[in-house]
This record gives sequence, structure tokens and C-alpha cells, in this order.
Amino acid sequence: MALAAILLRTAHSLFAAAGPARFAVETILFLAAFALAGGLATLTWRIFKGLPAFYVWVLACTVTAFILLALLALPVLFGLMAFVFGPIIAASLAGAGVAALARGGWQENTGIRRVIAVVGLAVGTTCLVLGGIWLLDDGSPAPSLRIPAPVAPLDMPDPSQPGSYRVLTLFYGSGQDRHRPEYGADVDLITAPVDGSALAGRWTDLRTAYWGFGPEALPLNGRVWRPDGRGPFPLVLIAHGNHEMEDFSDAGYAYLGELLASRGFIVASVDENFLNLSAFADALVFTPSKDENDLRGWLLLEHLRLWRDWNATPDNPFFGQVDLRNVALMGHSRGGEAIAVAAAFNRLPYYPDDATVRFDYGFDIRSLVAIAPVDGQYRPTGREIALENVNYLVLHGAHDMDVVSFAGARQYARVRFSDDKDWFKAALYIYGANHGQFNTLWGHKDLFEPLMRVYNLEQLLPAEQQEQIAKVTISAFLEATLRGESGYRPLFQDHHRGGEWLPDTRYISQYQDAATRLINDYEEDINLATTTLPGGVQTGENLAVWREQLVEAKWGDMGNHAVYLGWNAESAATTPRYAIRLPKHGLTLTRKSILVFALADANEDPTPERNDAGKRGPIDLTVEMVDGAGERARLPLSRFSLLQPQVEGRIGKAAFMSPLPLSEVVFQHFELPLADFVAANPALDPASLVQVRFVFDRTPAAVIALDDVGFRSSEE
Repeated sequence: MALAAILLRTAHSLFAAAGPARFAVETILFLAAFALAGGLATLTWRIFKGLPAFYVWVLACTVTAFILLALLALPVLFGLMAFVFGPIIAASLAGAGVAALARGGWQENTGIRRVIAVVGLAVGTTCLVLGGIWLLDDGSPAPSLRIPAPVAPLDMPDPSQPGSYRVLTLFYGSGQDRHRPEYGADVDLITAPVDGSALAGRWTDLRTAYWGFGPEALPLNGRVWRPDGRGPFPLVLIAHGNHEMEDFSDAGYAYLGELLASRGFIVASVDENFLNLSAFADALVFTPSKDENDLRGWLLLEHLRLWRDWNATPDNPFFGQVDLRNVALMGHSRGGEAIAVAAAFNRLPYYPDDATVRFDYGFDIRSLVAIAPVDGQYRPTGREIALENVNYLVLHGAHDMDVVSFAGARQYARVRFSDDKDWFKAALYIYGANHGQFNTLWGHKDLFEPLMRVYNLEQLLPAEQQEQIAKVTISAFLEATLRGESGYRPLFQDHHRGGEWLPDTRYISQYQDAATRLINDYEEDINLATTTLPGGVQTGENLAVWREQLVEAKWGDMGNHAVYLGWNAESAATTPRYAIRLPKHGLTLTRKSILVFALADANEDPTPERNDAGKRGPIDLTVEMVDGAGERARLPLSRFSLLQPQVEGRIGKAAFMSPLPLSEVVFQHFELPLADFVAANPALDPASLVQVRFVFDRTPAAVIALDDVGFRSSEE
């Protein structure tokens, strides 16, 4: 009675305002819902009560395992459900059939019971066999995806080829490591531990028991590849990411260390394995080391302090060998966020979360390389990390089964340039690349067996091809930013220029440099008619879609805004277009200036009510310039490149397995020199340009996202 009174009082509060008739109907439905829920709970209890205790125990273990595994495999949650519960259901059918036949015997059972038993046994056994075969299969192959572009290859040496230096190796560390002789008895240089307790989060006694130290005595361990020659040489530190703590990760970048050392860089892969996840030390991941990416970044700076001291110590093998004016940090996964943390901490006087911890670093960190990085796991004072005046490269795979969204695009958007130095940032999104194959020890399985059996491994690039992509892009980036080899920069403006070096797959590249003056980055306000650079005006004609929004990702968002523009030529009275009237002040344009912008396929139907969206192909449009005298010049977007459709990376073996979208908005860099517009119309005056127009006259219908519209000055 008490329960009924509570439910009736609740129903009155919820439904009485709707009037007597609706109150009566909705109250009945409300009470019926509770009655139905109670009935289902009772039925479930009766069913389980009648089942054998061993079966119920197995089922309870299965549910517990599913909950634990779901925390590690959310991108393929539905596939995980099939993986965990499918065998239970199939085995239950087969077991029930066997039990029915064994308990009553064939002769004693009725005809219908015989049929049910045989069918259950046959169906269950067949499902188990076919399911096992399906799990052992690696999945479906990738389609042919590369979209060619008519560009000349770079007239530069292949950056993935070894250089002229012989490579020497060296290990530095505590000399007391329990598990690795290279950091223990066989170490070449002894280093003193550092106290990271002020930055350390949860650190269990089991972790201390395994390593023999706590956060107050963290070792500075590293494996070094160095050129055999007279320096000084640029310094590159590599930070691995999170992986099983006991499966040491720092040796997995030897292919990069050996290449770069042969080309005249000192490379050190830093050991931070003691910060990684451990089923043993973290009590089956329920007590992991928490929010440790600030500690990872701080340790990199402590390693740099070590290198600075060595470079100034006469009896050290690195005395005078290190070019500390040209330092780069490279990081993979959590290490990819750690390098951003280190670059930010490097310029701060205090630890942002506790000013009693003083910083005094100030290294010349010129370049950052983020490989499939996470983003936002560490937020100093609750804020995102913004970087200024540093070169930045980020690589990410469309088939990353760990960091499923292009998280590095968020940090890319937060890299800004404010001085007159020649900084640039670049991003490369790679079809077929996963998370682990950038580290030779992690390999093609981004999670552990047998969980990896639900992932579509067949669509992955071979490991050597993924490593080749890393070697080409990272080597070229460091040559350009630490050595001044500007001839490699066009590779990042248009990846097609490196087509002879890069494996045959599909890429989307982004680029921006300090010589670019942005008219629009769509971050300033909610007024769709105004530009980021004050004084400009934006207009649209016959557009089916025109809105500005936060760019969505497979998981979360990309951390930046863009304008979404959609059109359908069949339903438009005149040709759809989007125009930007340029501000009267703040721009100095010449024939050498270059129009730059970022575009992405939004993967939307501009007229969803018509339900006529088919398979999407590359998108083309026309870019038009108008000067103060009314002279116009037009170029097709495809003069630089077609806009690629979204890259779909099916990470599960079947489409139903993932609750996440197959693709996301990834921006593609475009640039059109004003000299080319002048060639199309010699009467056009670049110095008096008043308007840039995007005319949607080449692809009948589409929705695109537009961002970072501006002009780059060029001395070429």
C-alpha cells in the first residue's frame, strides 16, 4: 500500500496539470510500466532460480567480464557484446540439447523433444564453429582509395633513406633497473633520479614493489642513437605512450632513431614505462596511475636538463655535440600529449596546478611531432593547452582502434603563430593506419587478444608501410624545421608531392604557417555575417545549408568551429555561392600572395527531405576573385585538388559492431596563387581585391565545412 501511495503521488505531480482525462490515462500507463518491470524481474528470477547453479555462475562471470572489457573496447561495444554473449548463447543451445538427450535418453523422449534437442545441439554447435572461424579471420580488405592529383613530385632526396653518418648507440639510466640490463648493470651513463611526487597522481604500493622506486625517485633512462661525427647535432627526444607497463615500449622507435641519427640528429627514446598501465600494479585497471600526462611532459624537460648539462661537461661523450638551439620533441599516444605539456611547461615559471613547484627550463624547443596523440587527458587549471610559436606535425590513422577520433586535430587547432619567424604546422590523416604500428613493439593489435578478434585487421596497412609513412613525414619535417631544408615544406602543403615516397593509400593533409593572415577562423562570435578579421562581410545565395558550428568528431568534437555550406543545384533558382567581402584594412595583397583555406566533406545530404543521397564522390567547385574595378577571375578547386569524401575506417569486422560513426570531418588544405587568377584574367588587380567567392557549380549537391580562410605571403 505504501508503494502504491508513493507511485500515485508521483503520478499526480507529473501528470495532473494536463487535465483529468490525460491524468487518468497517463497514470494508468505509469503504473502499468512499473507493474511490467516488476513482472519481468520476477520472471527473470524464476528463470535463474530454475537454472543449474554452475550455469548461473558462468553467466555472472560473463557479465562481469563484459563490463570490464567494455571499459577498454567502447569503440566496438556491440561487437564486444556479440563476442562475449554469442558463445554463451550458442553453447547454451548445444549444452541444453546434449543434456536433454543424456538425461532422458533417445527412446524415452517424445518426438517433439527429440527435435528440439537435436535442433538445439545442431544450431549451437554450428554457431560455435562458424563463430570461431569468423573470429580467426582478419576481416574484409580495404578498397582502392587513392585519388590522384596532377602535381610534380618534389625535387628533393627521399627523406626516408639513410644518411651518410654511421649510427652509434648508447644507454643512460639509473644503473639499478631490475628488469632491463641496458638501464641496469650494462648502462653506459649513470643518471640521478628526480622527484616527481608533486606531479604524480595515484601510485600504488604494487607499482613500487615492481620497480623498486616511487614517484619521489623517478629514473631518467633513455636509449640513444647518435651520428658518428663532429657535432653539434639537433636533439630529438621521443616519448612513448600508454601500454602494458611490463611490455616495455621505448625500444619500439628504433626505426626512427636509426634513420634520423644517420641523417645527423641525436635521438633519445625516453623510458616512461613506469607510468604505464599494469593489470598487476593497478589491480586490474581499477586503480590506475591517474592524470599522469603532466608528469610525462615534466620528465621530458628533466631529460633535456640532463642533455644541457652533458653538453657543457668536458669529460662527457656528448660534450659540445648537442645543438640545443634546435630541439624537437616527439610523442606517441599519451606521449603525443606529453610533448605539448612539455612545450607549455617549458615557458612557465611555475607548475600551473601548484605554484609551490617552480620551473626554470627555457629550452629552445622548436618542433613537436605528435603521433596518434590523445588530447585533454591533462588540462592545466581546467584549461586546454594552447601552444604558440612552435612547429607542429601530427599523424593519425583512420583505423586507430585506441584513439578512435583525430584527437591531434584539436591540438593542431590550438597552435598559433604571433611573431615573424618561419613557423608552420601540418597534419596528415592516413587511411589504413592504426595506433600501434607506429611502434614496432606494439604492432597491429591496438588491444590485447582475444579482444582484437572483433577488429577488422585486414584493412590495416602492412607495418612496414605505416613505418615508411612515419619515416618520410617525420624526417622531412625535422629537416625542414631544425635544419632549414625548406625544399621539404611543399610535402606538407600537398602530400601528393611526396607520392613517390609514400605508400599507396589515401591521405588528407592540413597545413598553415606564420606567413598566413587569416580572414576567417570562425571562432570569434555567433554572427554569420562578419569575419574574424574585423571589417569583412559574408553573404550566401541559394544555399540549402549555411551555419557555423563546433566540428563534431567520431568521439566528442574537434575543438574548433567552421562554417557548413550546402547546396543542391536542381532546387536552386540561381547558382549557389558563398562570398566573403574582404576587410578594407589588415590585408596587403600582391601577385605573389596565395589564397589558402581548409575544406572538408561534411557527409550530409543538403536536402534530406528528398532522400536522394547516393554514394558520395570527390567534390569540385569554383573559386572566384573580384577586384575593386569589378574584374573577375575564376579557377576550379580541382586545379589544386578535388575535395575528398570523408575517409571511412571500419574498425569492426561488421558494420553493427561500433556505435560510433565510420568517418569524421577531417580538413584538407587548399591553396590557389593569385598569380594563377591573374593568368586567367590579366586585368585582375590583386592589390585591390574586394571579394572571394566560393561558387558551387561543379558538383550538383553536397555539404562542405570551410575553415581558416586567408592569404599567405610568398617570396617565391
